[in-house]
Amino acid sequence: MADPTLDIIAMGDAIVDVIASCDEEFLTRHNLPKGSMQLLTPREADVLYAAMGQAREMSGGSAANSMAGIAAMGGTAAFIGQVAEDQLGMIFEHDMHALGVRFETPAMTGGPPTGRCLILVTADGQRTMNTCPGASHELDVANLDHQLIAAARILYLEGYLWGPEKPRAAMLKAVDIAHAAGREVAFTLSESVCIAGRKEGFAQMIDGGGIDLLFANQNEVLQLTGSTDPDSALTDLAAKVDTLVVTRGAEGATAISHGERITIPAAPVTKVIDTTGAGDLFAAGFLAARAKRASLERCLWTGAIAAGEVIQNYGARPIADLKALVKL
Repeated sequence: MADPTLDIIAMGDAIVDVIASCDEEFLTRHNLPKGSMQLLTPREADVLYAAMGQAREMSGGSAANSMAGIAAMGGTAAFIGQVAEDQLGMIFEHDMHALGVRFETPAMTGGPPTGRCLILVTADGQRTMNTCPGASHELDVANLDHQLIAAARILYLEGYLWGPEKPRAAMLKAVDIAHAAGREVAFTLSESVCIAGRKEGFAQMIDGGGIDLLFANQNEVLQLTGSTDPDSALTDLAAKVDTLVVTRGAEGATAISHGERITIPAAPVTKVIDTTGAGDLFAAGFLAARAKRASLERCLWTGAIAAGEVIQNYGARPIADLKALVKL
């Protein structure tokens, strides 16, 4: 088996984040539950965008954010995701290349526009996400680079993309390619809203051995297992994957792997500005350290440090020198 030439390759939504501050009354007026994530049609996205205040635009998408974090930590990363041949698509492509992430998926024409996520941030730093997936859910098996997938030490997949038939088929094919090359497959459940209609599909993939490393938060673990007891839920799920990583926000994170269980606190922060991307950067840190064959505890701390940095700024992409912070 050839040695990997790339640390991580990810598949996920290719999204441009549009971030604006708002007050609690704005959320109530637009019927947006604080801290939640909603899926929007293009028309609904246009209406909400028109009502938002001054905004910042930056490339986003959960797995794409993670790859940006890995590149910032000195790792080698690639991303597979679908954009349209439009202005937001060009922004996404430019940002990924500028960050040093390989992104070679051809832009599509004649379909839906590039996906966007309208993120509203309240004074306490909580973000309410409103996503219009657009072209990202048109990712097709034909757009997979088999050689690139096989060249990465870890294939990382996001739950947001698991629902639609086209990208789900592409992800399953990518899992086959990675495992055939002897690589590790990591998966993030992404968001509680993803589990409701996809619980059976997630369970089948996990039970069937498709996932080696699973990322989830505590609420997602309870939803997926149907348990009301966090400890028993972790035990049940950990038995189905080589490594289970569970985040608990300000309470830290736990990893379980082959009988080893380690829990760490959250990294200290000065002030929480915007929690957008906390989970994405935690995964980035964990994966970057994992690719360097670091210990389980070191992987957790690298994730915690990266997450702690990103929540002290607006947006889901790192601003500080992550390479210096995590010292991989």
